[in-house]
Amino acid sequence: MIQKALVVFLCVSVSAMAAGQQTYDVVVYGGTSSAIIAAVQAVTMGKSVVVVSPDKHLGGLTSGGLGFTDTGNKAVIGGLSRDFYHRVWKQYQREEAWRWQEREAFGNRGQGVPAMDGEYRTMWVFEPHVAEQVFEEIVAEFKIPVHRDEWLDRGKGVVKEGNRIVSLTTLSGNTYAGRMFIDATYEGDLMAAAGVSYHVGRESNTQYGETLNGVQTANAVHHQFESFVDPYVVPGDPASGLLPRLHDDGPGVDGEGDHRVQAYNYRVCLTTVPENRVPFPKPDKYDPMLYELLGRYIDTGYRDMFGKFDLIPNLKTDTNNRGAFSTDNIGMNYEYPEASYERRREILREHEDYQKGYFWYLANDPRVAEDVRSEMCQWGLAKDEFLDNGHWPHQIYVREARRMVSDFVVTELHLRRIKETPHPVGMGSYNMDSHNTQRYVARDEQGRACARNEGDVEISPGGPYPIDYGAIIPKEAECANLLVPVCVSSSHISFGSIRMEPVFMILGQSAATAAVLALDAGVPVQQLDYQTLAARLLADGQVLETVLDGKTNVDQKKLPGIVMDNPQSAREGNWGISSSVPGMVGLNYLHDGGPGNGKAEARYTVPVPAPGIYEVRVSYTPNPNRATNALVEIHHREGKSAQRLNQRQDPGPNAPFVSAGNFLFDQEAVIVISNAGADGHVIADAVQLRPITP
Repeated sequence: MIQKALVVFLCVSVSAMAAGQQTYDVVVYGGTSSAIIAAVQAVTMGKSVVVVSPDKHLGGLTSGGLGFTDTGNKAVIGGLSRDFYHRVWKQYQREEAWRWQEREAFGNRGQGVPAMDGEYRTMWVFEPHVAEQVFEEIVAEFKIPVHRDEWLDRGKGVVKEGNRIVSLTTLSGNTYAGRMFIDATYEGDLMAAAGVSYHVGRESNTQYGETLNGVQTANAVHHQFESFVDPYVVPGDPASGLLPRLHDDGPGVDGEGDHRVQAYNYRVCLTTVPENRVPFPKPDKYDPMLYELLGRYIDTGYRDMFGKFDLIPNLKTDTNNRGAFSTDNIGMNYEYPEASYERRREILREHEDYQKGYFWYLANDPRVAEDVRSEMCQWGLAKDEFLDNGHWPHQIYVREARRMVSDFVVTELHLRRIKETPHPVGMGSYNMDSHNTQRYVARDEQGRACARNEGDVEISPGGPYPIDYGAIIPKEAECANLLVPVCVSSSHISFGSIRMEPVFMILGQSAATAAVLALDAGVPVQQLDYQTLAARLLADGQVLETVLDGKTNVDQKKLPGIVMDNPQSAREGNWGISSSVPGMVGLNYLHDGGPGNGKAEARYTVPVPAPGIYEVRVSYTPNPNRATNALVEIHHREGKSAQRLNQRQDPGPNAPFVSAGNFLFDQEAVIVISNAGADGHVIADAVQLRPITP
């Protein structure tokens, strides 16, 4: 097999040279953060590389306005991804970097982590131009050739021999031959043009056994209308028609799949510094009716539109969506993932006009309450950002587009660690986060027609999780020399967590590492020895698994007896996932939200190796808000036993476990923890069986 693969590699190189083209070891398509990191890794491993970028500016969203980094758990961000944030930190050690603000006045607030992390010498909050400068310095330092404004000819620009890409050609007529290819675009254009399977939209929950995929009305409680807002042009008159961007076809059935894509927006950089402020421009196609729904919502008392003006250095913001009607252009991006370049430009222009109109409306339209206008007028675009684009970001936030469908598909079950991830190449940790996908007409408690959003999900996976190598490689029959570190093989809801810029950089480095090692071994990327890959990733500082310290998190594998942790339990009802009180088994525990939050039951079905008497232990982390009477039922050979646990008390010398007694089991033990009749929060963590007698 190796000899055959080597012959294919040699044939590719010879055919390319015969055509008078340089053949690169690795061709990276895209100008995103993932693309640049992938190129650096390939160069450091001694290979020739070229970056073919449709973008003029490097860094994608990282340099395109998302400076308030979605880090998740920073401990699992390693390798070149962490190095990028270290380089940003070094930029802000220079006094001249603080033009509009003293460093000491900035504060240190980040997205769940300190903005400036002195311990790790990293900085997670930064200005767009600083991020772009870092990327430019990186490609200069590593002498990486970057060909900009080069757009793949998606119709006939990918040449394949069998299941291998030989070259790609751009619309300008330039051809780039290579032995390995990496598609690091947000859209997955190279992947699609190469004939690799992909999905657009939301899968049904039944497809992968998930709970948070497909239509989500029950979970869409965030960024939702919190008061009645009439949806009709003439309030109360259906005959007058609906306000723009609303439909009355219903949201669909919860859990069913559809074609919808979570909303996009531009992460606009704003400031209140008069000398550095540009007034909000009024778009040529400004239509105040697009924002009438917002005006009515403001009339009800809504004032939270400034809640995601997240501060970055020099008195600027990374401005994100906030609330029921904001910068997300809900429902207007469904075509984007597969659209032609011309149609995409139309969609991008429409999004830009919508968002510029949104800011202009709030700052200037007399329809808006005066206090809102007065506050919004203090803001404007940052004059020293995006200088060649009217101070507007050059990159829209493509929260999802195509997603590859490979032999391994990352799902909610992998993020929650219910299913194994056997070949990790990096880690994620952010919430499973989908923005809204549609705005529709619903009925309130009084039967009145009202506006409602659907699609928003913000649920923790329960801690960091590994991402499998199989998620970044296609099926071998489709393409044997392509890696896809951005449009990874994952479901909609799992991609909602993976899609963070630090993770894209992590996967970019892992993709390039795999590409080089596969070249050296002369094998398709699908046949690369995983242990060889893992060893190199670890040597280069990648984090592939969380380390359980035995105090904050107890390692299940190091406990005696038979242990089943909460991800393996069968759950009914309204369980949440938390890790806020240390001492749990594994990475997290379940909590029911407290009295009155609905029924919650966790069932642990534990096989026993042989019939006998076993001591049953149950773990929990104590806290004053816990129930004093959490119900535990044990199903054994002689029937069912029930008892109440006081989860406010310290578990004692066997912490985090307490004994629930000794019971006789034949083939399995069934332990059920529920909140029936509970007077506080009920915790379901792990159960342990310890043999007493055979």
